[in-house]
Amino acid sequence: MAEPRPAVTIDGAYGAGGGQILRTALALACLTGQPVQVVNIRAGRKNPGLAPQHLTGVRAIAEVCRAQVEGDALGSQTLRFTPGGPAVPGAYRWDVTEAAGQGSAGSVSLILQTVLFPLLMAPGASTLTIRGGTHVSFSPPVHYVRDVFLPSLQLAGEPVRVELGAWGWYPRGGGEITVAIAGPARLRPLTMDARGPLEKVSGVAAVTNLPAHIPQRMVNRARGALRDLGVPLEIAPLRARGPAPGAGIFLTAHYTNARAGFSALGRPGKASEAVAEEACDALLAHHQSDAAADLHLADQLALPCALAEGESVITTPEVTAHLTTNLHVIQQFLRAEIALTGKIGASGRMTIRGWA
Repeated sequence: MAEPRPAVTIDGAYGAGGGQILRTALALACLTGQPVQVVNIRAGRKNPGLAPQHLTGVRAIAEVCRAQVEGDALGSQTLRFTPGGPAVPGAYRWDVTEAAGQGSAGSVSLILQTVLFPLLMAPGASTLTIRGGTHVSFSPPVHYVRDVFLPSLQLAGEPVRVELGAWGWYPRGGGEITVAIAGPARLRPLTMDARGPLEKVSGVAAVTNLPAHIPQRMVNRARGALRDLGVPLEIAPLRARGPAPGAGIFLTAHYTNARAGFSALGRPGKASEAVAEEACDALLAHHQSDAAADLHLADQLALPCALAEGESVITTPEVTAHLTTNLHVIQQFLRAEIALTGKIGASGRMTIRGWA
């Protein structure tokens, strides 16, 4: 009988800390079959350890690859994860409230981030239903995942489709997405060092359970703020229904060779115009740079680039601690060759020669 493989130990307090370390480590454990132990999970956070969205992600990826797990409990700062085999395609359903024991706006996008690439590379199709927060702070909104991140992967055909079934805002959540994954897909290296001209800005200003004038005010302010760009502004107001009130604006800048995403969320007492200005200011700041990827995209693309066969090149307006931390975790599992120019806080260029 073969000896069990020793686990890779990952320090969850390394670099930026946070849940990204856990998500990347679990995805790579599933993809490589390598057991992993993550310690000091979110040690520097106000409420350290596994929160409901992290615990849901752990249980989701464990179900996908039939893993043995120790330490999968709310607040746990140590987790041991031993894959039982490669990812198994199929129909899956996960709800953050089951981990929280109550309504929760834990991010559905971050749960998807944990399981996406193992299932995308699995030998068959999968359908996922994920309930929780769809548009919440400190995570990619569903619109960003659908309109920026997935198109940036440049996959042949349409192997991943995301549909928004219900909007879920902080703090109640209750949103839902359905994800169709037509695996297996071949990940291609990405060349995102020259974005080309800006062709248009698209987006939506949305509210649930709030008056219709609010999204229209956001749209009017966004169109005014972006008018000088001289490109079509396809930004629409939307009044939807959901389990709780919420508001936000979600913009996509379409360049010839790249997409970039920007968003802002409303809150009680924050003017609709201020919400729109926040997202527009971020878009204009990015446009003034010459980077292809937006502030948050480079670290999200690091894993698929490391899994692709060939060399990827991505420019970013700012090297973040999230990016350097994610690259560190990737290098604990893969033989990918990674080079990153630029200091944290400055513009940079990431080159990755994948392991495939």
